[in-house]
Amino acid sequence: MKTVTVCGKQENMSRLSLSERIVIECGIYQKLSLGKIAKKIGKTTECVSREIRANRTIALGEHHCGKDCHYAGECKTKGLCGKDGCSRRCVTCREYDCRELCTRYNNTPCVVLSKPPYVCNVCVRRRKCKADRAYYNAQQADAMAKRRYSNSRSKIQTRGEDLEKLDELVSPLILKGQPLTHIWSEHGDELGISQRTLYRYIDQGVLSVGNIDLRRKVAYKPRRKKKEVTEGFLNQEFRKNRGYDDYLKYMEKHPDTPIIQMDTVKGCREQGKRLLTLHFCNTNMMLMFLMRDGKADTVVEQFDMLTGLLGLEEFRKVFPVILTDNGSEFKHTRDLETTEDGKKRTKVFYCDPQASWQKPQIEKNHEFIRYVLPKGKTLNPYTQEDMLLLANNINSIRRESLGNKSPYEATTDKSILRLMGLMGLHTVPADEVNLTPALLKR
Repeated sequence: MKTVTVCGKQENMSRLSLSERIVIECGIYQKLSLGKIAKKIGKTTECVSREIRANRTIALGEHHCGKDCHYAGECKTKGLCGKDGCSRRCVTCREYDCRELCTRYNNTPCVVLSKPPYVCNVCVRRRKCKADRAYYNAQQADAMAKRRYSNSRSKIQTRGEDLEKLDELVSPLILKGQPLTHIWSEHGDELGISQRTLYRYIDQGVLSVGNIDLRRKVAYKPRRKKKEVTEGFLNQEFRKNRGYDDYLKYMEKHPDTPIIQMDTVKGCREQGKRLLTLHFCNTNMMLMFLMRDGKADTVVEQFDMLTGLLGLEEFRKVFPVILTDNGSEFKHTRDLETTEDGKKRTKVFYCDPQASWQKPQIEKNHEFIRYVLPKGKTLNPYTQEDMLLLANNINSIRRESLGNKSPYEATTDKSILRLMGLMGLHTVPADEVNLTPALLKR
């Protein structure tokens, strides 16, 4: 809690709470001095005085004919306008404002409001007084102070050349498809504002880009209701002892085991090329393999290829546990878990049906793929080299969950680093990351 010296005294600079404002209101009704009220809440007299004057509620008095002059109710003055034959009282005239013409005009505030306690709460004349009055109510004062604070915080603090420089730096990177978390982690020191403030500036329309350029801002859809699991589904052979409950039990016994989530990305139709993705949950790094089709045998071929590339021992170390969904392409469980000669290489578990939230990390990373390859676009024109380029851009995005590091930067395991080298994976410079269809234009 910060303090600052005011006239030789230490003043508490934290904002007043509702309970402290209630003490102030009670002190006013008890006719205590501002000094005694200040001692009760541990503030200075000046702090209490400033609080009452800033957050008191003004109640307008009786203004005869809308005129705030003290004499308006009894004034009988005529002819201030200089017109001959005018018999109307000047206070009721709609053509001229008598307050601008009359030398007796007086709207001086009540003297009670100019001295402590600056309000009419305990004034004996308040019921009959026709002048503007002021009252201090703790709840209204608290709401008024919070509203003022909120409004001051919501205003744009960056203006002029600083705002132009901010726009020139941020907008082109957003139009490249880069997430704000990635931009802010790379240029946070240059921006001079927080990530939340950057979101707010875009929402308020002060930059060249708008909410429509932030994909996730407009992409959320209501979650579908989870379907009941049928008995026929539970009896499927490939899922026995490999369901999500079995996965949770296994991880309880082996909590330090790295988890890899697996899924596929389809093109515009069931036939044709399909993308196999493997996601490392501890670093958010994702491997992408373009397959000729979405058959179970083709997925097994990718596992055999990786086993040959790494060797069986390193494959076990890199892919100890794999969690995937119930797609038909993953039903050859025995072939996925063992090599051709029957040696164990991994353990495969399956999520519950219609429960993509059980492997959220890979689902989130698939959004990045859809930035470049929208739904409905066929994968047939692309090659594995194209998928490596896309993987390099996705894995170079800095993540807040990784301490503003990219998945590549967060990867330290020697076996995974060796696999990256064998596959040709490498970091893309932060400002060159591109997540738009222009990256793989076909």
